[in-house]
Amino acid sequence: MRKNDEYFMKKALNIAFQARSAGNEPFGAILVKDDEVIMIGENKINTLCDPTHHAEIGLIRKFCTEHNIFDLCQYSLYTSCEPCVMCSGAMVWSKLGKIVYSVSHDQLAKIAGSNIMISCKEVFDKSPQKPVVVEKILNEEGLKVFEEYKF
Repeated sequence: MRKNDEYFMKKALNIAFQARSAGNEPFGAILVKDDEVIMIGENKINTLCDPTHHAEIGLIRKFCTEHNIFDLCQYSLYTSCEPCVMCSGAMVWSKLGKIVYSVSHDQLAKIAGSNIMISCKEVFDKSPQKPVVVEKILNEEGLKVFEEYKF
């Protein structure tokens, strides 16, 4: 199978299903460099009793700490849902090169109710670091992850 955005998004969506099965919120992410999965991350806010342990920020924290790196400009992050403001900020601070997501904030709000709905693009537009953003990859499959989900 050719490794493209759809290939990596399938992996991120599977991780989101795993997070949901483990009693956490249905968010999953993977970090990719040179067409290889470098690290996975899943939402663990309930498991760790940490409201900040979103899939994306948990992955970025762990990878940067373990590898003593602050610059992820050569990396891509695939995530089941458009990143929140907090996770988008972490992407800016880590200089992430590319973000790919499946479900948009607007779609999530229709399913789960509204929350802090500031798009990642809005955060990136006001930041010195502007990752490439690819939206709604495998969107129909991504929406299935969030069926019956509520904030």
